[in-house]
Amino acid sequence: MIKTVFLVFVISFFIFSPTASAETRLLGGFAKIDITPSRPVTLSGYANRSDLSTGIHDPLSARVSVFQAADEKLVLVSTDIIGFYNGTSDVFRTAIMEKFNLAPQQLFLSAIHTHAAPSITLNEEQGHPNNIEYTSSLQQKLISAIDQALAQLQPIKMGVGTGSSPVGVNRREVYYDEAGNPRMWIGRNPYGVHDKDVTVVKITTPEYRLKAVLWEYATHSTCLGWQNFAISGDVHGLAEQFIESHLGDGVLAPAFAGASGDIDPWYRVLPGFESANGWIPEPVLLGTLLGEEVVHVLRKIDKSSTDGPIKSIFATIELPGKPAGELRAPPEQVRVPLNITVARVGEVAFVGLGAEVLSEIGLAIKAASPFADTIIITHCNGAAGYTPPQHLYVEGGYEIESSPFASTAAEELVKHVVKLLHDL
Repeated sequence: MIKTVFLVFVISFFIFSPTASAETRLLGGFAKIDITPSRPVTLSGYANRSDLSTGIHDPLSARVSVFQAADEKLVLVSTDIIGFYNGTSDVFRTAIMEKFNLAPQQLFLSAIHTHAAPSITLNEEQGHPNNIEYTSSLQQKLISAIDQALAQLQPIKMGVGTGSSPVGVNRREVYYDEAGNPRMWIGRNPYGVHDKDVTVVKITTPEYRLKAVLWEYATHSTCLGWQNFAISGDVHGLAEQFIESHLGDGVLAPAFAGASGDIDPWYRVLPGFESANGWIPEPVLLGTLLGEEVVHVLRKIDKSSTDGPIKSIFATIELPGKPAGELRAPPEQVRVPLNITVARVGEVAFVGLGAEVLSEIGLAIKAASPFADTIIITHCNGAAGYTPPQHLYVEGGYEIESSPFASTAAEELVKHVVKLLHDL
């Protein structure tokens, strides 16, 4: 009996001792930097809006989360802009990877897709000088924030939870033209497909001091429209600010835009922040509602882990393409590149898609993922354009016509992503 007890003790020591788990012990570092423009800039997201911004409603920020286990690192960057378009994704990624000696799979460079932030461009012929200056400074600020996060690496515990929010709604609405023919436009379709999940990752120290709340929700941040000229993080950005203000103590709340190419906020493309006679501005209302759901989910997360592993994969795949403005692919084979980044931190999976992916694709990836918790991050490591599921090509509409991808691209994309998740 004594020998048996001794044997159990020895086995337990080697399995659970700090030395035995040191290689998978999870470290985390987090940093935030202000990226609000100091000069008027052209705003992104609406082609018919060319005047300069007229003021700042709320600040823009970049939030960096760095995870490390053994020699493996993962850098997640959430930026309060529309996305890294006009070739800037490759420029920014190259600069960051060279500075910190990162491999392509170790970096998720993403944006929350607010349409009330500066257009990001380095094209001196087409971009306003103030935007060129802003873009150059943004690159340096992101590098500075990553540097700060790396310098603050410390042991962490990580837990995950899921809630739900009605803030976003399917925007593909049917209307009838003068001849009585059905057409698809961008409006409000409460009965359309939408991933309403709010996925929350809770990061604490081993002593349970809250450090960061990473979260993902699928909607455009387009509560503000083309008549708005005030700088704002819109729905995602205002939610981040609410969460951080409520939690206090320097806690960061980086947001990630899920698969939302066909999802808009319940109130959309408004001319500004209405506040007369006690009216609550819709962007503030929706951002607060979303932020409160994140906090509700956070409060219920009671399980956490101190272990990795961290693994990640980056791939550029070529999908069937078509000309923009058309519904069908040409007879000759056209292929369009799209960047995929997948990673795991412990038992949580992250999928970064360099495109504006529609909701059904995100749902399909999550349903087929071998991980119980899979976070979809769009506008990440690229900007390939709208990526719709095949059956919507029959209906047409803005997302289909403007997409560079043919109808069979989505099925190939899902298969590639799921395979990569299994490879983790």
